[in-house]
Amino acid sequence: MSLWSDNERRFERGAEFSAVPLAGRTGSSPAERRLRVENATAHKGGLRVSFAGVADREAAETLRGLDLWVPLSEVPAAPAGAYYFFELIGCRCFDERDGDLGVVIDLHEDGGGVLLEVESENRRIVVPFVEAFLVNVDRSARRIDLRLPEGLVAACASRS
Repeated sequence: MSLWSDNERRFERGAEFSAVPLAGRTGSSPAERRLRVENATAHKGGLRVSFAGVADREAAETLRGLDLWVPLSEVPAAPAGAYYFFELIGCRCFDERDGDLGVVIDLHEDGGGVLLEVESENRRIVVPFVEAFLVNVDRSARRIDLRLPEGLVAACASRS
């Protein structure tokens, strides 16, 4: 399980989540499944979580490939100039020189900062999400405007 929350109480007994297939892994609108935490313990650098009504391994296997989401009303606003990963996934990226780069499908932290993994019909590119290259992030329009150094797109793109 990848944990994208720094809220220490997020997995307390009784916490509830919406469970949906991982972003980009389904072509239809998934039915929402509600899960309630019964117990959570630290395990090998992550968490071992048990949910109400999930009593055995077979039932747990039905949770494979699901994202757990909390209601947006429970998420505090990000500080000015900061963004939650979930706010950036799905945003369309535009570069002033190269135009439409595609849609953010993932983010990576490499120790030097956050990298946006952006995919279009014919390529995948990883670009630094740094203030020096950032022109604007419009959360409501799901748009990120960038001013990337000349040649970065060509040097970092892979054909998909």
